[in-house]
Amino acid sequence: MKIAEMYDLSKTIAAPLFEGKTYPWEVLPHIEEFILELGKTLSENDYDKRGDNIWIAKTAKVADTASITGPAIICDGAEIRHCAFIRGKAIVGAGAVVGNSTELKNVVLFDKVQVPHYNYVGDSILGYKAHMGAGSITSNVKSDKTLVTINASMYGNGSLGKIETGLKKMGAALGDNVEVGCNSVLNPGTVVGAGTNIYPLSSVRGYVPANSIYKNEENIVIKQ
Repeated sequence: MKIAEMYDLSKTIAAPLFEGKTYPWEVLPHIEEFILELGKTLSENDYDKRGDNIWIAKTAKVADTASITGPAIICDGAEIRHCAFIRGKAIVGAGAVVGNSTELKNVVLFDKVQVPHYNYVGDSILGYKAHMGAGSITSNVKSDKTLVTINASMYGNGSLGKIETGLKKMGAALGDNVEVGCNSVLNPGTVVGAGTNIYPLSSVRGYVPANSIYKNEENIVIKQ
C-alpha cells in the first residue's frame, strides 16, 4: 500500500511530487502547487502554454471538443478525446488516454494510463498502465461527509488496521498495471495494489492486495 510498493516513479513526470511521502494519498493536497511550479520549467520547444496554467505537449492530441481547465499538464503523446472534461489540478502522463466524456479532477495519471470511456476520476492516483473500463468511476466523498479512512483490514489483511487520511476527498489509488472492470465503483479510500484485476460491476472499498483478482468481497484470488 506504500508508494514504493505500488509505483514505478520513473513512469511519471510527477516523480518529485512523491518524494518524502509514504502513502499515495499524501500527494493529493499538493498537486495544484506542484503543477504550477513544474509548468514554469517545461521547455517551450516541447510544450505549448494555453490559457491559464495549461501546458500541453506538442506531440499530444487534444480534441477540439475537449474542455481543459488549469492548472494542468498534458504530457508527450497523450490523447485527450472528444468531450473529455479536465476540471483542473490534473497531470496526464505520456501516452495516456482520456476518453469520451471522461472527467478528471485533482489527479495524477502515470504514463500509459487509460481512462477511455465515460469515467470519473477525482482526487486519485493512477499508476503506470492502469486501465479503467467503460463506466467505471472513483467515488471521492463519503455520503456522511466525514474524513476518508483507508480500511486496510479488509480481505484478509487484518494486521494492517485502519489509516486516517485526514482528507474529506479521496477517490482511489491504483497501482501500476491495475485493471478495473466496466461499470465498477471504487468507493472513497480504495487502494488497489499493483497488478490486480477488478471484476466488472464491482463495488470496491479498502485495500485490495497486489497481484490479485477481485471478484467480490468474499472472493479474492491471489495470482500464481
